[in-house]
Amino acid sequence: MGKILRDLWILSSDGITMYSRVYNPKVNEQLFGAVMSAINKFAEKIADGGISSFELSDIKFSIIKKNEILFVANADLEEKDKKINQELSSISDKFFEIYSDQLANFSGDVSIFSDFEQYIENSLQDTVKKFKKAFW
Repeated sequence: MGKILRDLWILSSDGITMYSRVYNPKVNEQLFGAVMSAINKFAEKIADGGISSFELSDIKFSIIKKNEILFVANADLEEKDKKINQELSSISDKFFEIYSDQLANFSGDVSIFSDFEQYIENSLQDTVKKFKKAFW
């Protein structure tokens, strides 16, 4: 599988962006985390399980929640939801495998997760290469 996800956010239950890999400079990672957390809490009040996905013009967002942590990723509209969710689930499993000790005592210092990309680079698109390919 792999390389189907554009961007990734990992959010605490408080809306803190614990980790993100976002190529669009217009996206404020902490603001996005707070908004997604609020939307999910609202969705949980009106529907069991909260929000699982939504679409914006040319991309779709998928969300899974494990152990009170939200994993949010986006991908091209053409990608199948099942494939995106499998990739996102694999990323969440890897996150808990690597950082379980740090999560038990998490105090808000998100720098401890800064090296996470090296463990999941096969899941994330190289947007720079994709951008160059569109023009060359």
